[in-house]
Amino acid sequence: MLSQTTRRIGRRKCLPHLARPLLQSRPRSFLAPPFLLDDHIPRYQLLTPLQEAKKRSAAYAHLRECNLCPRLCGVNRFEKRGTCLIGADVVVNTVAPHFGEEPCIQGHNGSGSVFFSGCNLRCVFCQNHDIAHQKNGFHLSPEELAEWYMKLQEVGNVHNINLVTPEHVVPQVALSILHAKELGLRVPIVYNTSSFDSLESIELMDGLVDIYLADFKVWNAATSKRLLKADDYAETAKESIKAMHRQVGDLCFTPDGIARQGVLIRHLVMPGQEDEGKNIVRWLAEHVSKDLYIHVMEQYHPRAHVGKQRRTTAGRAKDISKGVVEPGDAPADDRAKRQVRYQDINRAVSLDEVDNVRKAAEQYGLWRILDPAEHGGFNI
Repeated sequence: MLSQTTRRIGRRKCLPHLARPLLQSRPRSFLAPPFLLDDHIPRYQLLTPLQEAKKRSAAYAHLRECNLCPRLCGVNRFEKRGTCLIGADVVVNTVAPHFGEEPCIQGHNGSGSVFFSGCNLRCVFCQNHDIAHQKNGFHLSPEELAEWYMKLQEVGNVHNINLVTPEHVVPQVALSILHAKELGLRVPIVYNTSSFDSLESIELMDGLVDIYLADFKVWNAATSKRLLKADDYAETAKESIKAMHRQVGDLCFTPDGIARQGVLIRHLVMPGQEDEGKNIVRWLAEHVSKDLYIHVMEQYHPRAHVGKQRRTTAGRAKDISKGVVEPGDAPADDRAKRQVRYQDINRAVSLDEVDNVRKAAEQYGLWRILDPAEHGGFNI
């Protein structure tokens, strides 16, 4: 009798003779993955004209009353800007083949990354602070954005179009993908998100996105309120990730080792926060899928506001004379004035912390965990 995993392989039209690696005691993700597709047609290519028209209509409606992001600003983006400070156009910082993603995403030709300026989170440790927290870049309409997708495909020969931090520009992204389809786009779409997405956003992306490359950052509401400035982050991410997985399932590859469809979850392990990572991987195993492909990341380093001197007041002479003001308007002592902001995460993460989260993932039954290539090159 076939195992549950093997039956799933059959449903995905995976090559039957490649199911044998499932019997190995410790699967290695850089070898032949068990979830293989004979070929892959991007999901947006399968939309009917009626489905396309409905998505266009929904996208424009959301722009007129912006309610896709969990911030629920409700503004008319053609006239006003909300929390993200982005209007009806998008602001793009960088468009280029990118070689800093997971090997199964970037491959040998690179991932066609589009880095959007702005973000609906305010992570104090943001690793892309110069892009996400600042409005640096050039304005593009959805149609102009689609033309850049075509340049990435035709000139860059990239494996996919990788939309980085698109949570606040979902309507424009939907319109750009539909226009790019008309122009001849034929590579998969990667939705590279913090997971601070509403269910309405994920619904609009249904049929347009092939791969959800989703973060799950922190677990506790107090942590997310302090470090992400969004106390409902974890609850929102849970619902979003489950919706993503219902759409595209577990990560699948074509025989060249390039991911074509499914969910890939990232967790950036942070100093002193390994318990949060353990809770996250446990929840993923219990509530999403034990076959989920995950990347336990060790790249954290202090950025953005972490490690900077504590804020001092400005504008009133009495506040300036006090320097740092403690809660209750009490003047800070010399020791407090020397303290830096977010001192608890003002260091690199240790390899032990990363390893502990990874071991927890394995303990809870997750086995498709990204491994570094032992040969030192691409692990595809």
